[in-house]
Amino acid sequence: MRFSTLQEWLDWQEGLHHSNIELGLERVTKVFRRMHSSLPPCPVITVAGTNGKGSSVALLESIYQSAGYQTGVYTSPHLLRYNERIHLNAEEVSDNMICEAFERIDQARLNHAEFNNLCDEDNEEISLTYFEFGTLAALDIFFRAMPDLIILEVGLGGRLDVVNIIDADVALITSIGIDHTAWLGNDRETIAVEKAGIMRKARPVVYSSPDMPNSISETAIKVGARLLQRGKDFSWKKGAGYAAWDWQSGTQQRTALPQPNLRGEHQLDNAAGVLMVIEQLADRLSVNQKQIKAGLLSVSLPGRFQCQPGDPMHILDVAHNESSMVCLAELLSLQVCGGNNVAVLGMLEDKAHAEALSVMLPKISKWYVADLDVPRGAKSAQLAAVLQGLDEKTRVDCFSGVEQAIQAADSEAKSGDRIIIFGSFYTVEFALQLGI
Repeated sequence: MRFSTLQEWLDWQEGLHHSNIELGLERVTKVFRRMHSSLPPCPVITVAGTNGKGSSVALLESIYQSAGYQTGVYTSPHLLRYNERIHLNAEEVSDNMICEAFERIDQARLNHAEFNNLCDEDNEEISLTYFEFGTLAALDIFFRAMPDLIILEVGLGGRLDVVNIIDADVALITSIGIDHTAWLGNDRETIAVEKAGIMRKARPVVYSSPDMPNSISETAIKVGARLLQRGKDFSWKKGAGYAAWDWQSGTQQRTALPQPNLRGEHQLDNAAGVLMVIEQLADRLSVNQKQIKAGLLSVSLPGRFQCQPGDPMHILDVAHNESSMVCLAELLSLQVCGGNNVAVLGMLEDKAHAEALSVMLPKISKWYVADLDVPRGAKSAQLAAVLQGLDEKTRVDCFSGVEQAIQAADSEAKSGDRIIIFGSFYTVEFALQLGI
């Protein structure tokens, strides 16, 4: 084996390829076909979208686990441990399992002897990115474990994302907003085309958000996929009981469903789409009402309006673009705060800062803005300039890191205040590392 620890493998992968991100499927497809020549061993659900992907994947995993099925789930990014990205039966896989998969991938990309029977004609050595290694590792682990169901979250876009080398039995597309414009395009219609790349001919694709770009239906027609649209083919409404809701598709109804164990009404959009996906696989993986309720109640996902009790309370949220910050602002409005909302903010430099932060500006009394010490991390001075450009009276302090910003916010906060830590997965990760 090239390396003996997971961290050694990850450090090596970060510098292996000439760029951190290279969209395209040709290289990874060649490597994967050297390893596995068969079709997936079970049904596959692929989830794409700008926001709501992680929540939808978590809901699917929780419901199918409650129904007793064995699941393989791949998500990204992680918060604290790389192993969070790959689940078997709702448990993180071990370092050793990932290392063994990395070794097989390394051997396959070099086209060593054991893969000669499956190799492609050119017999070339293939370079892979960090993300490609991780996605291939998840697929390799799932193909070997042979669970009842595989659930794959798209990392970036859809059409050219690594998970798209597998044909989904059901595709799920969540809400679409403006993000990753350098790779996906500058408007929702263009971005939606990239997300729609996970569609397959004659197979269902569920769109779970109420505001669907026209290019989704246009792509479905072009591909020949069977589009199931929120508000047309299925819907949800508030039910009669406290925090209850009802779901309907055609003549089928599921009533008195509990609020998912994820905060925000937007999670009902995600849950409704998930139920429509489950219906598409009902003839292969049946799930009853009791199991759905159990899954909704037991779902868990860190970093989504994660409230850490105390005085002041800390709220952790991975909101990092305009649409996700709209949801965060709405959740803050729904909960009574005895003091002020103060923000600890760290973002990546390639986000639309002004559009996103303008949503949160009216909710925050003071900003503690941090340099984000990661690749593509924005500097605090850059974010402070954006905030004061939106309103010159904005109170902003700059810090060299998230830890320093949190310490300052904690020291100055009054009883009843809420400290909202957001802007990036990395920002939340640094907070969790501090024990927040």
